[in-house]
Amino acid sequence: MEKISIQYFKTPVGELILGSYDNRLCMADWRYRKMRKSIDDRLKKGLDAEYVEESSQVIEETKRELDEYFSLERKVFDIPLLMVGTEFQKSVWQGLIETPHGTSLSYLQLAKKIGNEKAVRAVASANGANAIAIIIPCHRIIGSDGSLTGYAGGLTVKKKLLELENGLFS
Repeated sequence: MEKISIQYFKTPVGELILGSYDNRLCMADWRYRKMRKSIDDRLKKGLDAEYVEESSQVIEETKRELDEYFSLERKVFDIPLLMVGTEFQKSVWQGLIETPHGTSLSYLQLAKKIGNEKAVRAVASANGANAIAIIIPCHRIIGSDGSLTGYAGGLTVKKKLLELENGLFS
């Protein structure tokens, strides 16, 4: 069986599990999120692999880039990604990647951006299934009324990430 290399990584806003497979990042997910088991099961099944706690070049590079992000030295990530999900989920996650640092969209705006305006609920579900937090910036999606809506890392973390990207975080 193949392996997904994983490491735990503490950020200023919470602990992530970083995972790499085949020289690409497949996970940067909140360690204590509600959907932890379903995310883990999807990755393991989709890659036919098991978790092994060890480092990798991709994990070390991810740590460096995340440190730069939290130090306000990085706005765009260069890590090679491996998105594990359906084609629809991957289209949503690509739409998230294309949402610029310091901006936010509503679920409806994201659905329109990927050319599927009627799929707002499915877009919200795919957003919640994102296993590569911060780098695939699902925290940039907010309610149509501008309110903060669900986030795997918690609404406090979501607020801090948005504040960080808008120069309000200290």
